[in-house]
Amino acid sequence: MNTSIAPVAPPPGRWIGNLDRILAIVTEWPAAIALLVEILILLAGVVSRYAFHSPLVWVDELASLLFLWLAVLGACIAYRRGAHMRMTTLISGLPERWRATFESMATVAPLVFLLILLPYAIEHAQDEAIIRTPYLDLSMLWRVAALPVGLALMVLTGVIRIVGSSDVRRACWCAFYLAVVAVALLLLAPWLKTIGNLNLIVFFIVLVFGTVFAGIPIAFSFGLATLAYLAYATQTPLTVLVSRLDEGMSHVVLLSVPLFIFLGVLLEMTGMAKAMIAFLASLLGHVRGGLSYVLLGAMFLISGISGSKAADMAAIAPALFPEMIRRGAKPGELGALLSASGAMSETIPPSLVLITIGAVTGVSIAALFTGGLLPAVLLMIAMGVVVYLRHRNESIGETERPSRRDSGRLFLLAFPAIALPFVIRAAVVEGVATATEVSTLGIAYCVIVGLVLYRQFDWRRIGKMLVDTAALSGAILIIVGAATAMAWALTQSGFSRQLAEMMLAVPGGRTGFLLLSIAIFIVLGSVLEGLPAIVLFAPLLFPISRQLGIHDVHYAMLTIVSMGIGLFTPPFGVGFYTACAMGNIDPGKAIRPILGYIVALFIGLLILCFVPWLSTGFLSK
Repeated sequence: MNTSIAPVAPPPGRWIGNLDRILAIVTEWPAAIALLVEILILLAGVVSRYAFHSPLVWVDELASLLFLWLAVLGACIAYRRGAHMRMTTLISGLPERWRATFESMATVAPLVFLLILLPYAIEHAQDEAIIRTPYLDLSMLWRVAALPVGLALMVLTGVIRIVGSSDVRRACWCAFYLAVVAVALLLLAPWLKTIGNLNLIVFFIVLVFGTVFAGIPIAFSFGLATLAYLAYATQTPLTVLVSRLDEGMSHVVLLSVPLFIFLGVLLEMTGMAKAMIAFLASLLGHVRGGLSYVLLGAMFLISGISGSKAADMAAIAPALFPEMIRRGAKPGELGALLSASGAMSETIPPSLVLITIGAVTGVSIAALFTGGLLPAVLLMIAMGVVVYLRHRNESIGETERPSRRDSGRLFLLAFPAIALPFVIRAAVVEGVATATEVSTLGIAYCVIVGLVLYRQFDWRRIGKMLVDTAALSGAILIIVGAATAMAWALTQSGFSRQLAEMMLAVPGGRTGFLLLSIAIFIVLGSVLEGLPAIVLFAPLLFPISRQLGIHDVHYAMLTIVSMGIGLFTPPFGVGFYTACAMGNIDPGKAIRPILGYIVALFIGLLILCFVPWLSTGFLSK
């Protein structure tokens, strides 16, 4: 299983190939420049505010304008690369003919959604054009034009993908199947309107899960379901869908997402991650299962810098796996440990999930950053117990313990890297800087440390790193936008009120609600991936938890850990397969070893559920 559409062969025909290369230039270079300018202006704003006590009041406006362009261009790059998150567990086991059809559908269905939405995006841009920004006095058209332009570029990308696949006939059949579904819904529309909220089962259960398991990218599955619901079961104009998409993708808190992703990439490129791992190995590498403990510690520390699990695992696996295999570790055990450590570290600030849940629920980011550390410590201890039990009889062979002098030297080398996560957390928690501002400071810190101390900074990689960051950010942000639109539709339908009544009636009161929430987010984290599950259901369930007197931070930690366990649990968890791919490990060999870690994580989750102090004990009263 993977999270992307199968790569497309180079497009046949000179004109298609040239068009594809032009499209790459038109999307990748502007996205990279937008991200670089975003970093520079936000850094300039922080320096101006704190060093010269003269804030640049126009910085947030310009950053917001660029952010939407960055998000849609990144989504376009991800669509062109086939890098949007999707579920392929079921279709990967189908015969070749059927698998090819579903792969084609994964391109055609988003294309149909984009074509339908494009005229409404143009109308939305025209409506916003009359609004002007307060400081720069710019028309909002400069910002919202990103939506119709981005959608048009994605439409062109989809057409090129289809023509380049040399299987236009199969794509036409996929379009025909979608047309049949649309006609069927049109004929059923009068009946769907008469059955009230029961029609939500058709649109948001049958249609969503049907498209997700068919391998259609999750963002477009959400978008198609919401589009169908608004078109066939309501009188709501579809421009509302575009405005909700706009709102979800461009929330100001989410601006830190691409910045922390880029920070994680810098961490690997400058050698800071390698220095941390080397120091931890000098402390624990000589004991039984030592490098397994090192992996857990490295994931804990590195997660406190990058916020992106893919970046964390990409930094750790190449640095540790070769030596662990040389010492006799089984590849399946390594894949299981790396995957489970991803679930363990979901609550470590500046986790992108923490930032996202704060954005969609209004919970303080500083409070989430404070509350996220102890749950991660608890889960790391639980996993450490499993490591100990599995390795207590292991022979350590001729592994020598480094001298104190060597460990001290490695500590001095690693100190600039080890200090960074604590600086990031302290800056946000103490109110010195926002999550977005501190990410820019972290980037500047990494650049300086890489150039001056580690002297490892490959300027030639910067362009690719910027483009890769934009692509991953676009893939994440379009999911957030689509899930925001879907959550809005569910709220407008009255479903949120009905859900509240149902959840409040669960036997066991607060305890029953928490246990049910854990089960819901484990399942959703497994089948929908982490961020979509959080963005879609957190706004619906947090008001209910507040009615029951549950602390927002405690409930946030439970939902994030539950989601993480589902995300990294086979056979559906996307994160599990991502971890195996990072280590070049056969997922089949990791399924059995990961079960012990999942049990340990679940026990830790139950302790977290019944001991709220672990989430809220260090919050200011």
